[in-house]
Amino acid sequence: MTQALENVFSQLSSLPADEQDRIAGWLQSELVSEEGWTRRFAQSQDLLNALADEALADLAAGRTTDLDPGKM
Repeated sequence: MTQALENVFSQLSSLPADEQDRIAGWLQSELVSEEGWTRRFAQSQDLLNALADEALADLAAGRTTDLDPGKM
């Protein structure tokens, strides 16, 4: 465990038990969510590659326009 994480856990340990449980639940759901995103991205590489190829083909064929940040 890193020193930074140890420091955070040390600070959290001084909170009331219900607050610690709330934060633990939030952290657990974040970890599960991150695992889900990692899995979905890994499973979507073929689709992402196809979309990238399509975008490059559109660019080469002149079917794209530059974004104007002022109009976003």
